[in-house]
Amino acid sequence: MIKRLPATTKKVCFQTDPKINAKIREQTVRSLKYYQDADKNTVASRIEELNGEWDTERVLEVNAASVIILSSLIGLLRCRGYFLLTGLVSLFLLKHALEGWCPPLPIIRGMGIRTSEEINHEKTVLKMMRGDFLDVDNSVESMLHAVEKQ
Repeated sequence: MIKRLPATTKKVCFQTDPKINAKIREQTVRSLKYYQDADKNTVASRIEELNGEWDTERVLEVNAASVIILSSLIGLLRCRGYFLLTGLVSLFLLKHALEGWCPPLPIIRGMGIRTSEEINHEKTVLKMMRGDFLDVDNSVESMLHAVEKQ
């Protein structure tokens, strides 16, 4: 039987220790409670901060690309054995793309780095608090605009 791949939006959380997932969620709840009674400008500033927050994918991509570049350079200039590291990192990157796991993931998640979906959940709740969805009509364009706002 073929193993089914996890959904793209859930793959990292699925591969993360439930205690770490809970800790990250608790931090999001604390952040939301902090902004619950804030004015619209303060909430907008937080949303802007979240737009710049690095998610797990970006951290992993930068990490993998850095190791691949470095090991390739060392392989070219010093020792061909480093090309094995280049290949190994590429395999781990492929495993992450398919299943959501790679060796640095537990460390990255343990540092509290969130997935893009987790970040977007916080942004959506902040937009709800700000009132972005109160006067939205049922047209697809209006609803999409409300979700995309900032």
